[in-house]
Amino acid sequence: MVHGSGVVDHFPTPPASSPPGTPAGCRGRHAPSQMFGWHLGDGGDPAELVTAYLAANGLPVRDLGRAAQGAHPDATGTPCGAALYVSAAAGAAMAGGPAGTPSPVPGIPDVVAVVYTHGPAASPPPPGPGFAVGEWAPGWSRAQHAAAVSGVREAIACGDVYQVNLVGQASAPYTGDPGPALARVAALPGARYGGVLAGDGWAIACASPETLVEVRDGRVITRPIKGTRPATEAGRQELRNSAKERAEHVMIVDLERNDLSRLPGVGPVRVDELFAVRRWCGLWQAESVISAPVTGRLDLAQLLRAVCPGGSVTGAPKLAALAQIAQWEPVGRGVSMGALGWVGTDHVDLGLSIRTVAVDGARVHVWAGGGITWGSDPVAEVDEAAAKAAPIRAALSAG
Repeated sequence: MVHGSGVVDHFPTPPASSPPGTPAGCRGRHAPSQMFGWHLGDGGDPAELVTAYLAANGLPVRDLGRAAQGAHPDATGTPCGAALYVSAAAGAAMAGGPAGTPSPVPGIPDVVAVVYTHGPAASPPPPGPGFAVGEWAPGWSRAQHAAAVSGVREAIACGDVYQVNLVGQASAPYTGDPGPALARVAALPGARYGGVLAGDGWAIACASPETLVEVRDGRVITRPIKGTRPATEAGRQELRNSAKERAEHVMIVDLERNDLSRLPGVGPVRVDELFAVRRWCGLWQAESVISAPVTGRLDLAQLLRAVCPGGSVTGAPKLAALAQIAQWEPVGRGVSMGALGWVGTDHVDLGLSIRTVAVDGARVHVWAGGGITWGSDPVAEVDEAAAKAAPIRAALSAG
């Protein structure tokens, strides 16, 4: 276990899946060398602390524009990159907002970085005892969720906020080895950031399709997703034609354009694609692409402070939305709605940790939610969150 802002050299049995965001050519060749961990309450600036740690381990995180011009190493024993995880609470701290309700998985640090080197191809660990999930316990009832939606709508009517993303949690006891179940989650269709990150006594599995931030080939990019319908032809047309979903989506696009424009060393921000409808498992979702050229010096700490927590899972204005989240969500967001991905020698690629599962020594935890606007229907919002969680629960139970 990691205690405080420190480094450990003990790792559990490697998971069958690679960490989220791993370059395709490196999968199966990773050997973890050191792990950094930071918990809320440890003190210091987590963005700067993790950036300094990665820089000390040879990763070019102080000048990401120059790093994009480098070559990816291919020698055994050389640093390949690092898996990076930032919790929603840590992101809120970076933004200067309230951290919200405490995490239901307090044993998982709020910031984790694991540096990997290249080594021989790893053999998958032998399967342990069969995995079984017990009865799910929701963090709030459907009525409580709907009441929170109504409460946010009242705040919007008062002019306190324009949009708020509300997230619910559920957990269940489990028996057996969770590794194969987590690998199934990571392999869900459309999981751009599919993978597993494990520490001593915990693991995170991600099936996120959403890019929080990417720096590659001299550009910084974000791809917000907002707007969901069932993956039927009727659902596709309904999403395309929904004035409510489009207004909600454009509001988040404007927020994330502003996030990128606040970065030093970045040129004009543009919207490359607006409200494109793409599929994730059994759902249609609307995605936009926003980017800007890296024109000067940009370091990882500045990047994290600008984009964390992601606008599509907070709302607008971001700090006002964080206050509403802290007021209404009865269970902390834990590993969800944060950042999870890869910091390489030639790029950064962090996904938003939606569609993400955590396991500790006793329980498995899932989260799901959606954006609330004045036009939101409370019952429909509760149903949408259940639809987003359904593929994750099904993957966990498939074995």
